[in-house]
Amino acid sequence: MLILWHLGKEGTKRFGELKTLMPGITQRMLVNQLRELEAHDIIHREVYPVVPPKVEYSLTKHGESLLPILEAMYAWGRNYVDEVLDGKDDFTIAGDHSG
Repeated sequence: MLILWHLGKEGTKRFGELKTLMPGITQRMLVNQLRELEAHDIIHREVYPVVPPKVEYSLTKHGESLLPILEAMYAWGRNYVDEVLDGKDDFTIAGDHSG
């Protein structure tokens, strides 16, 4: 979802830019996610015939159609943090009734 969020909110990105925006992701995982999203026509991969190779990723029309859903999920998450988590002294893991 983060890939879609960044491409939708910030526009076209190169691989290195996406990797920088998601420091916890491995190169292999990012490559796999990009390939899967491309295979499902959610992102477009543009390869430029230059040296060194230049590849850019952007959302397709199908990918853009997911933005309202991502925005709604973001709004829900912000609301959850503001209303639920901010009111607790510490976060309790579901099922942990020790505290």
